[in-house]
Amino acid sequence: MIRTARADDLPAITHVRISVVENHMSVAQMAERGITPASTAAAMAAGDLGAWVAEEDGEIVAFAMADRRDASIFALFTLPGREGRGYGSALLARAEAWLVEMGHREAWLTTATGSRAAAFYALKGWRMTEEGDPGDTFFRKTLTG
Repeated sequence: MIRTARADDLPAITHVRISVVENHMSVAQMAERGITPASTAAAMAAGDLGAWVAEEDGEIVAFAMADRRDASIFALFTLPGREGRGYGSALLARAEAWLVEMGHREAWLTTATGSRAAAFYALKGWRMTEEGDPGDTFFRKTLTG
């Protein structure tokens, strides 16, 4: 089941985020970038950050976040062992649709070069660009409503 995330989902969302192998980031590394439960909850409450979760048997197993301020897919992660069940596709589609609702016609994201995520985004119609930090691939997609 896909649903809109709530602030009280943030501990489970964090668990998913720090559990991944590719594109791994620890709680401390996220905090260094200003990504904390408090900052995330505030952005969600302000309507700047759209967030959705996928639940399986009552457990949050995947999540996505999109930022309306810059039209980015901020995060999309699935708990190891729960990949390949369509959660990522459903969450990505929801995040893209929300960005369209927010008035955007193009979105962007970054992910580790050569990762499974990079291949996933390419299959979903995202195009690689020359932009991005070393080791990261920058993607853009024209959104349709």
